[in-house]
Amino acid sequence: MFAIIEDGSRQYRVQSGDVLSIDYRDGLEKGASISFDRVLLANGGGGSSIGQPVIDGATVEAEVVIAEEKGPKLEVQKIRRRKNSRRHTGHRQKYTNVKITAINVPGLDIAENSGS
Repeated sequence: MFAIIEDGSRQYRVQSGDVLSIDYRDGLEKGASISFDRVLLANGGGGSSIGQPVIDGATVEAEVVIAEEKGPKLEVQKIRRRKNSRRHTGHRQKYTNVKITAINVPGLDIAENSGS
């Protein structure tokens, strides 16, 4: 079973057990629970449910794994030739890592795999 959720104007394809890096959320601690209610699509193997634009009553539950993580350093250089003018700045985006624990979609057929 998987779902496509929207968070911070970005869309993510998630399954139960996935670890996801989302935009930094202030005030969250490790082990805290977070819920995403903007579920755009859900597939249970037996059928799909597509929202217009979201599925009513559907939620994706997640648990915070790392409350604050920094992304890679981005360096910006601006140089104007022959003017002896140089600017150098850097930026590191903050992220919150969450682990998807449950996908709840009312009325969705869920097909169980037999493992063969």
